[in-house]
Amino acid sequence: RDVKNPRVHIEIGNEGGVPLTVVKLAVKLRDEAEAAAKREKDENLRYDQVWAVYDVDDHPQLNDARQLADAKGILAAISNPCFELWALLHFADQCAHIERERLGSVLRKFLPRYEKHLPYEKLRANYESALRRARELATECARHGQGRNPSTKVFELTQMIPYSKVALGLL
Repeated sequence: RDVKNPRVHIEIGNEGGVPLTVVKLAVKLRDEAEAAAKREKDENLRYDQVWAVYDVDDHPQLNDARQLADAKGILAAISNPCFELWALLHFADQCAHIERERLGSVLRKFLPRYEKHLPYEKLRANYESALRRARELATECARHGQGRNPSTKVFELTQMIPYSKVALGLL
């Protein structure tokens, strides 16, 4: 709503964010859109991009999720150790390795009532700072290897939303 792009569609899965499940759901929704576009003969029903958003945490089959996403053309906005890193980057640098529990504690210094619901209005004001910090982490990842802690690709998805005809994000 903030970027006023009516062609952005976000689907939040009920499966609890297990990466392989999230990627499989992204593939299913993309394939359904492809089938509808073919059936209706309407190219506008196809998604330009499909994104899966998930954490590294201690999830099983993380490599399977990455491989499936790559094989099926699903873009991944992965956060390590967890999505809360993206929220924290709106308020502070985080360059050192951090565990999920510690990250939540640090985030609560800026959002004292945080319990898995992020107040968009507080994050929006600091978006440019988060973008800069996330890019810096991405540069470090490029030097030291993908998937390092801390890292997040959520910024890449957020940058696509205003410009993409259709984006699908899954949490």
